[in-house]
Amino acid sequence: MDKLSMSSVNLAKKNLKKLKALFPDAVTEIINDDGKLVHAINKDILMQDINLEVIDGAKERYQFTWPEKKQSIVMANSPITKTVRLEKDKSLGRDGTNGEVDSKNIFIEGDNLDALKLLQETYLGKVKLIYIDPPYNTGNDFIYEDDFVKSANEYADNSGQTDEEGNRLVQNSESNGRFHTDWLNMMYPRLRLARDFLTDDGVIFISIDDNEQENLKKICDEIFGSNNFLAQVVWERAYAPINLKKNFSVSHDYILVYGKNSSIIQTNGIARTDESDNRYQNPDNDPRGPWKSSDLSVGPAVKANIYPITTPSGRVVEPPSGRSWSLSRHAFRERLQDNRIWFGKNGDAVPSMKRFKSELRKNGITPMTVWNYKEVGHSQSATQDLQKLMGGKKYFDYPKPVPLIQRCIQLYTDDDSIVMDFFAGSATTAHAVMQQNAEDGGKRQYILVQIPEKTDPKKDAFQDGYKTICDIGEERIRRAGKKIKEEIDADIDYGFRCFKVDSSNMKDVYYAPADVEQLSLDGFEDNIKEDRTPEDLLIQVMLDLGILLSSDIETQNIAGKKVFSVADGYLLACFDKNVTEETVTEIAKKKPFYAVFRDSSMANDSVAANFEQIFETYSSETVRKVL
Repeated sequence: MDKLSMSSVNLAKKNLKKLKALFPDAVTEIINDDGKLVHAINKDILMQDINLEVIDGAKERYQFTWPEKKQSIVMANSPITKTVRLEKDKSLGRDGTNGEVDSKNIFIEGDNLDALKLLQETYLGKVKLIYIDPPYNTGNDFIYEDDFVKSANEYADNSGQTDEEGNRLVQNSESNGRFHTDWLNMMYPRLRLARDFLTDDGVIFISIDDNEQENLKKICDEIFGSNNFLAQVVWERAYAPINLKKNFSVSHDYILVYGKNSSIIQTNGIARTDESDNRYQNPDNDPRGPWKSSDLSVGPAVKANIYPITTPSGRVVEPPSGRSWSLSRHAFRERLQDNRIWFGKNGDAVPSMKRFKSELRKNGITPMTVWNYKEVGHSQSATQDLQKLMGGKKYFDYPKPVPLIQRCIQLYTDDDSIVMDFFAGSATTAHAVMQQNAEDGGKRQYILVQIPEKTDPKKDAFQDGYKTICDIGEERIRRAGKKIKEEIDADIDYGFRCFKVDSSNMKDVYYAPADVEQLSLDGFEDNIKEDRTPEDLLIQVMLDLGILLSSDIETQNIAGKKVFSVADGYLLACFDKNVTEETVTEIAKKKPFYAVFRDSSMANDSVAANFEQIFETYSSETVRKVL
């Protein structure tokens, strides 16, 4: 049986494998400074293979960089030996019942960099839309304090945590000499990881203001590719000027929009309104249905397309000065014969093109890059709506409006898409997903991540029992779901499974048995931490095997032992001790794709010796793993 790694993926090693598959002769072995044999890239061979000039040393090049950029790339690639643990008491059932775990939605409390690393293989290429509202770096924001002083190995051990609660947020004031550097170091590794979550036609929306818009666009161009830039949306977040401002009263924020592969991405469009549909009429009773006319002339003029057109009334018309017809003579005659040219009711008007509603490439209207507050809400309306939802108390500053996130969802998701937000804040994204599902009958799921940032003891939130931002977000989801259910009573998922990022379930000896001195082995009869439950082990196993955290989980009794069945028997896991041949045989007969046991769980040497033979007899294709 193979041993589970029980750690996140080492992206550097994964990338090396990809490179080796493409250019095997460019990968060699060397002795490093520690005297160990390691893989290395032969630059000269690689240059020959790709037949391109390789930039080396101080040679000038176009690039965007900042102090510690290299370390931020290492941080994105470094694996961690952590896990997430189910918080059943905080979870909410699909129907809104507290403490149930049948929801497909995920809420994770913890550092979003840790969470992204833990989820990256499981949700690789599965997320259709990501929306994030990171700190704007205004000089008053709190940002993640990622520690670049630690070595890669030290970071893999603890990911830079500074206390048991995982609080690593620090205020990034303008007086800080590393003001932009610290913000970029926070954003870069998280966006590098986020890209891999997107489906090929997936899209990411990132809210930002003028403080870091320029820098954000540069790192997004590097990570997602400038060719995958879709838009820089201007959101009108304020509707009235602030006269106390010295020069300008800022009334907008930006939303940068990038796709995974822009060549295959097309927006669903904004839902059509009665007003937009009423523009289509059918005055000539065309059998193809309602249409609207569009100008037949274009500019600047194309000489070959300047020609006279005789209307049905006999009037001869030509394109306006400086313009030409949009169609060649031949193309015009084809459209005319197909009854696609309109000369007005009296046959005497300047010709125009008939555009049929039935032939629209998409049902929705292509969005413009300026989003008016009347359509998607503004900051004040968002604050008031959240305050009303939370019983009249203002627990959160500057939340985003639900209609704003709904528009993002409407533009680029299908009815069963996964939506992610790893700067979850007050959980507006979860609210928007539920609202959209209720309105169109969708089954979209969300994954939210939020660090448990402590609330101010002097503020209402803390005094009302909300000790962290996560507490506010989770309660917001509960109340929003209840409100939607009362107003629409839709058959949707109103709940979420709550998890928290925590240290690994496994003791140090599991990851580095060679580093444990022989005298210390007496304390390691079991490689699993004493305070961890079988449910904890199951979740970490699911992450290791790439099984969705939203999968159905059932508990079965097989030959007197507790066995977890995940995704209708796709994974069968037994973490009990003293497992007999009867239990192994019954599990094998169920033919799971994966079967997982504890390394020390077999009742005796005989069971361990016969284990492989039992599976070869009843289910040879089952992948067997131990921890």
